[in-house]
Amino acid sequence: MIEVHSVSFRYHENWVLENISFRVEKGEFVGVIGPNGSGKTTLLKILYRLLSPQKGEILFELVPMKKMDRADIAKRIAVVAQETHLLFPFSVLETVLMGRSPHLGHLMFESEKDMEIAKKAMEWTEILPFSERSMDELSGGERKRVFIARALAQEPEVILLDEPTANLDIHHQMDFLDLILTLNREKGLTIVMASHDINIASEFCDRLILLRGGGIYRAGTPDQVITKENIENVYGCEVWVDQNPFSGMPRISLLKKGG
Repeated sequence: MIEVHSVSFRYHENWVLENISFRVEKGEFVGVIGPNGSGKTTLLKILYRLLSPQKGEILFELVPMKKMDRADIAKRIAVVAQETHLLFPFSVLETVLMGRSPHLGHLMFESEKDMEIAKKAMEWTEILPFSERSMDELSGGERKRVFIARALAQEPEVILLDEPTANLDIHHQMDFLDLILTLNREKGLTIVMASHDINIASEFCDRLILLRGGGIYRAGTPDQVITKENIENVYGCEVWVDQNPFSGMPRISLLKKGG
């Protein structure tokens, strides 16, 4: 579905990403992990064409993304950013309806069909009961669900998630990730998630891309990527890697210096 060919990007003099190549297959759940400053968020912005790489190209279903207009991209790829700020106290319903913008005509008025799609998105994310509430009244977990509903209202084929569990407690993390996994498994949505939480990425993702210094250090299944050697080389700290006794997936534990 998505092919990244030798992509390099820089904001100023130094390359933030350099010679990045990988593929994301239709229906996959791919995680992007790596230390702060390794280029995770920049890579997602390039996949959405919010940023244009200085070198290389990205294909979406064999079509170069640089030849696709913004509206077409927005119809097919949705983004849930790490932090989303609304300038006005919109209601939940108004916020979700923003996801229909790429599909609206020049008059920019929602039809009954748009309203029905938005309501279905809210049903999927279990936020329909408080559709009239202001976004300012919601908890962090509830707001995350609203932004997922807004993304679903776009009727995309791909959802890009940037640190989706940041600032959520473990209860809301699990609720959110269970929802994402359901969308992936039952609706067939392709998911690309940048995450600083290696254990979450290990449990939920089909494949992982481990970045270091703007390049791909290792890519593959969680078992192939999350090894003691790889994590210590990339993050520069001592860790213990074993298997989760319930899922069998690799997990890491931090070790105190001199402990």
